Amino acid sequence: MTSQPEHMRNHWWWRPGWSVGRRFYTWHLTFGEQHDVHRFAEQYRKALSHIDGLDPIPDQWLHLTMQGVGFVDEVDRVAVDAIVEAARVRLAAVPGFDLTLSTPRIDPEAVLVPVQPDGAVRAVRHAIRSAIRDVLPEVPEASAGFMPHVSVAYSNNNNQLSPLSEALAAVDIPPATARVKSAELIVLHRDNRMYEWTPYVQVPLG
Repeated sequence: MTSQPEHMRNHWWWRPGWSVGRRFYTWHLTFGEQHDVHRFAEQYRKALSHIDGLDPIPDQWLHLTMQGVGFVDEVDRVAVDAIVEAARVRLAAVPGFDLTLSTPRIDPEAVLVPVQPDGAVRAVRHAIRSAIRDVLPEVPEASAGFMPHVSVAYSNNNNQLSPLSEALAAVDIPPATARVKSAELIVLHRDNRMYEWTPYVQVPLG
């Protein structure tokens, strides 16, 4: 913990290109029917409920961010559908797998949970990036620096980090397991201080 900053920072600053009302095509792993993940997230929501400056993530919006495609007003719908068809072929060669969420860590802007097996998640992302490369001249976002995780809360101010660290240290919550059988292309927005989306298509793994 010594390398961490003393304060959190607001996750909801407007990143380049984003604004109220703007929508974004992106691939996620989602957890709509994953009850063990919901149990895990709810236990952490309760454990952190007394901490000021956090936006806990409801079950509906729990996700593992995979790979962006682009803003809806910048990517042609024909290209999006072609990416989906390429992804169907490539993801059919990637086996489904069990994902484990265990010990959260504190990022300056979030409480996030690294997931395992890391390699299986990366294989899904590689297939999606290859599908995008099949259609677009460039793949958005760097391939390096990806750290598979599921966040359970976002920071909304610059509060001290120590109360959050103490709250996490005080609980012993059993890990959660999810069965990953598909990847989902969604239309995402952040208008309401939360990542919310409309499903576009769900593509099964092999």
